Amino acid sequence: MKFKLKYSAEAKDQFLALESSKDKNSQYKAVAKTLGLMQINLRHPSLNTHKFGAIFSPFDGEVFESYAQNKTPGAYRVFWCYGPSRGYLYIIAITPHP
Repeated sequence: MKFKLKYSAEAKDQFLALESSKDKNSQYKAVAKTLGLMQINLRHPSLNTHKFGAIFSPFDGEVFESYAQNKTPGAYRVFWCYGPSRGYLYIIAITPHP
């Protein structure tokens, strides 16, 4: 199933900040690739998708974490949930791993 993406205001701002930052071009490309993979194959091995319990879903479902980068200091992660309706993924946040 191909998913459409919806973004929280926070996630949209985070993605646009990455896009406009010249020194974060590699992080932007990694996040953009991850979002593309999420639309077509949530089980792609490079996403390392798993449940994440520290953030609550705005749609009373589970929140998941997918990797945009791995084995990199400050590697970026995408936090998301299903919704708001069938066929959509809601991107909650795009942040570097602490």
